[in-house]
Amino acid sequence: MVTKQMERQQKPAEKQSRKQHREKQLDKQQKGQRKEQEKAHEQKGEKRRKSRRPRLRILPIWLRVIIVLVLAAAALVIGLMIGYGVIGNGNPFDALHKETWQHIVDIVKKEK
Repeated sequence: MVTKQMERQQKPAEKQSRKQHREKQLDKQQKGQRKEQEKAHEQKGEKRRKSRRPRLRILPIWLRVIIVLVLAAAALVIGLMIGYGVIGNGNPFDALHKETWQHIVDIVKKEK
């Protein structure tokens, strides 16, 4: 009888140790799988970087610079026309004539 009781007492302990052992094995397997997934992900990332083609731009940089300069010049001309025509009560297109600017320079550099 003693042996049966001892066996009964040992069985739960063995069951617990078996469960713990299984849990540890599962943890190790899961960690291993995670590491493998991370490595695979990193390798895919490296492949993507290596196989990435240069970006095809719709507008090349030199064309962008020219467009910005043209827009800046247009803004300057429109500003001159608004300033001379609307604020200065003159003909807006007179702001584009050389004689108008020569007259303005003469007034500014007027010798006493």
